Amino acid sequence: MGTSDKPSSELADLLCLETVLPYLEGGDPDGVITEMVDHLVSVGRLSADLRNRAIDSLLEREERTSTGIGAGVAIPHAFLEEISEVQTVFGRSEKGLDFQSIDNSSVEFVVLFLVPENQHQLHLKTLASIARLFLQEQVSEQLRAASVASEILEVFENGRASKPDREA
Repeated sequence: MGTSDKPSSELADLLCLETVLPYLEGGDPDGVITEMVDHLVSVGRLSADLRNRAIDSLLEREERTSTGIGAGVAIPHAFLEEISEVQTVFGRSEKGLDFQSIDNSSVEFVVLFLVPENQHQLHLKTLASIARLFLQEQVSEQLRAASVASEILEVFENGRASKPDREA
């Protein structure tokens, strides 16, 4: 996380090498969500006793409204009262996933995050930050070209420094 006491909503601050999955195995949203939550458990970012609750919350959220935001990106997310800080994992699907995105595009990039129940503002800021990041066309291109977790993290670091407000 960032150096200040204030929680960050920037994806580059929320991820580390162990929370980047360059090659997702799952072939559908449910499988990928389960795979990503299981990964958070396996690296010690989420307690094993919260696994089922996290998966259920994420899948319930997905049933209400797809988290496929378009441009090949999905952002499954849910609140958990039992956690004290945002837990995030990024995954890339080479096969593409049908998240029923608003633009009907196949999803290549999945940013899953779990937010403490009492941090609704952080939740909104994180969603906005991720959406802004992926508005930068070069971000998706660079993520496709990256072959390992460290290269993916570098894309997010560089994307944070860019100003997406102006078209190049």
